[in-house]
Amino acid sequence: MSIEWYDLVGTVGVVLILTIYYLLQVGRIEPRGFIYSFVNLLGAGFIAVSLVYEFNFSALLIEICWMLISLIGVARYLRQRSTTT
Repeated sequence: MSIEWYDLVGTVGVVLILTIYYLLQVGRIEPRGFIYSFVNLLGAGFIAVSLVYEFNFSALLIEICWMLISLIGVARYLRQRSTTT
């Protein structure tokens, strides 16, 4: 078994998503904050990159949905921030 660069990118994505979820569960971050949505977006994007090289339709579909939902969170945060300043 050889590990390719895209496997490492996907693994980093998994670590990002699991870490940010852990931080959410232990109360270290806010679910509506920028960092939660942004790290989810980044992690899902990294996983999606790895899936392009080792294709799995259902896994890629969920990562695309994860990114879209995370983009909603990022946009919502930025919109709220711009209205309060």
